Amino acid sequence: MLQAMMAAVVGDDVFKEDPTVNALEDKAAGMFGMEAALYCPSGTMTNQIALKTHTRPLDEVICDEMSHIYQYEVAGYAFNSGIGVNLLKGQNGILSAEMVEQAIKPRFDWLPKSTLVVLENTCNKGGGSIYTLNTIRLIRGVCQKHKLSLHLDGARIFNALVETGDSTESIGAEFDSISICLSKGLGAPVGSLLLGTRDFIGEARRIRKVMGGGMRQAGYLAAAGIYALDHHVERLKEDHENARCLAKAMEDLNYITNIRPVETNIVIFDIVPPATTQEFLQYLEKNGVKGSAFGQNTIRFVTHLDVNADMIDKAIKVLQGFR
Repeated sequence: MLQAMMAAVVGDDVFKEDPTVNALEDKAAGMFGMEAALYCPSGTMTNQIALKTHTRPLDEVICDEMSHIYQYEVAGYAFNSGIGVNLLKGQNGILSAEMVEQAIKPRFDWLPKSTLVVLENTCNKGGGSIYTLNTIRLIRGVCQKHKLSLHLDGARIFNALVETGDSTESIGAEFDSISICLSKGLGAPVGSLLLGTRDFIGEARRIRKVMGGGMRQAGYLAAAGIYALDHHVERLKEDHENARCLAKAMEDLNYITNIRPVETNIVIFDIVPPATTQEFLQYLEKNGVKGSAFGQNTIRFVTHLDVNADMIDKAIKVLQGFR
């Protein structure tokens, strides 16, 4: 990947003159059967651009309460777009078509206008949970019936696809816009892509600029994204197997409870009091294992391409040594 970055041919992307950025955008759009794509520094930016492009002030977005756009983007929906959120409580972050349809507001002067539905696949806070293609299609049908747009926060969409076996084209056919992240499981150092129609991406470019996301010789970074899409998708299965192995060993530890279902590369679990999150994380770090606090007494582990099976074995031994 580093060699690909150093060999990149670059230009000024603000003027659409960076050939490597153009190649990455064309590649990603083509993979999902979309007309165009936009390269951005982060998934938060691609999501926020999508919200702004799809909506107008006083609209609302329908999403699960665990959604990244609600939990981890600093209320950007309000700051950037002047819209509200209609939060639903799905199953580990996964909504149903019936839930979405029931949430759509009638058109009264005193209510926000339901305009956009956002699905997160896989759902981070839901433990890497996966939408089935059938569920997505049913939700798409509801959106078409009520003339709502449908956006996919697909930061970890490739984690979902290597498990379900669905194609990128089948996912792309169901959404008006898609955000994909290159810097998580795919292992690139920087970057996310927003996919959509040419007109949609044309407006998104303007919004990227006002948000400070216009980049110059970004091809050095885009080259890493091309390499990641070419070489790091199928290997995501290894991360999933490592996560399952880790979760399986944790079932025997009496200070751990409520391990969420492990569908992909995320393991979320609770610590049984009197052990505390801070105490546990300090113990892990002292012994060379990284975890993150994910709520009161809740911890998240994530496996990725820098974590191999030997490291999982070491992590298990460390976990067995706590208390």
